[in-house]
Amino acid sequence: MPQENRLILKFADAPGYTSDIECYLRNDGYEALKKALAFAPKALPDGKSMSGPEQIREEVKASGLRGRGGAGFSCGLKWSFVDRKSGKPIYLICNADESEPGTFKDRQILHKDPHQMIEGMIISCYANDVKLAYIYIRGEFPEGARILNRALAEARARNFLGKNILGSGYDLEIHVHRGAGAYICGEETGLIESLEGKRAYPRIKPPYFPAILGLYMCPTIVNNVETLCAVKHIITMGAAGFAKLGTPNNTGTRIVSISGQVRKPGYYEVEVGKATIGELINDFAGGLREGRKLKAIIPGGSSAKVFKAGEKFKLKRKDAEGKEIEVETDVLDLPYDFDSLMAAGTMSGSGAIIVMDDSTDIVEALANISEFYAHESCGQCTPCREGSLWMSKALNRLAHGEGRKEDADYLLRIADNIPGGRTICAFGEACSWPVQSFVRKFKDEFVAKGAEAESRRSASIGAGPRSEMKIAASPRSD
Repeated sequence: MPQENRLILKFADAPGYTSDIECYLRNDGYEALKKALAFAPKALPDGKSMSGPEQIREEVKASGLRGRGGAGFSCGLKWSFVDRKSGKPIYLICNADESEPGTFKDRQILHKDPHQMIEGMIISCYANDVKLAYIYIRGEFPEGARILNRALAEARARNFLGKNILGSGYDLEIHVHRGAGAYICGEETGLIESLEGKRAYPRIKPPYFPAILGLYMCPTIVNNVETLCAVKHIITMGAAGFAKLGTPNNTGTRIVSISGQVRKPGYYEVEVGKATIGELINDFAGGLREGRKLKAIIPGGSSAKVFKAGEKFKLKRKDAEGKEIEVETDVLDLPYDFDSLMAAGTMSGSGAIIVMDDSTDIVEALANISEFYAHESCGQCTPCREGSLWMSKALNRLAHGEGRKEDADYLLRIADNIPGGRTICAFGEACSWPVQSFVRKFKDEFVAKGAEAESRRSASIGAGPRSEMKIAASPRSD
């Protein structure tokens, strides 16, 4: 796409480009690592000096890079929280457990350009004095794991990994750890528990902030695949150069996964905030199918609150004179960045846009999403364990003609009682937000579905005792 700015995906789909180290080196691979290792101590005005690793940490912070895994938290700020005074070893984990429904960007990097991620990971480890790191990869990515293990062996053979990397005196080892395909392992403390060989129960924060008490109760950094790739480019371009891409507070590029009822589903890399949701759907993904109209958009993976076609939002913007004003913005005109979507009541999450046209049965769509979350709950917290299952059962009833008119309100009562600090991790919110937004924005469809089922049951009961016996045996799971 002409509108794309391929930074991380520059070579991924280029003709003849392969995932081996020889091809990567021919395209300036590992030059950023050499540059990072060559950072000399820098004298400060107060007479102190800043080491090379400290300079890299400051560069990442100054670049404005925000995590690409879902939360959009400042990468440099996250690194600054690491406890460097405890004397314990510091670990770094690459979160390659891409499991948010609708998201398929990280696997493109792992399959097509693994050395880019490994290089960014080595630089990040060097910047944070990490000697042992892990790539936690989703269990359903067996080929990705094979590619990564091969790439790590190639890097080790060229002395980009292991003892005394490139003669710098820095030692680092990286291991691939395959997960078992659990969505909850995308949550960093659940991932850490799994990596330690335990059941993936997320930890309570505080006190178990990974930067203080992470892997093996040691300071730990957990970064997403795309985030670590961006670190390599920050070193190559410099913080100022990287920050010129995107928009203020939303710097760099972002890989967006677009799926659903569009002509050209796929992954596209754009400068953050430089494309609107409408442009991503219509210009990049080719728009909707012939004769169809837009009905709904999930902007950041299935846990993000849904947008209804035609929604308007009042967002704060600066006019030509720099004064802050309130502007009414249509959903399709929303810039695709962290802050605009948050201001509109949802999130960009994992960068996955799911498009639904007017042929979509909204009740069935939500039933499918809720079934996934009920299955993936780790079961540690009662509101999440019970609530996700109750919502899934109620939606399954509605979708299969066994619902009631009042199920819409029933679903909202359950969903509203899960979030709000009642669960250990954010999974409770993840399973409740889709229900809250779908039901509130499309309530008439849920009520109509329930009313139709009630009417049909009433007619069946009136038809004779045999029908009445059949209905009486129907399961009621509320």
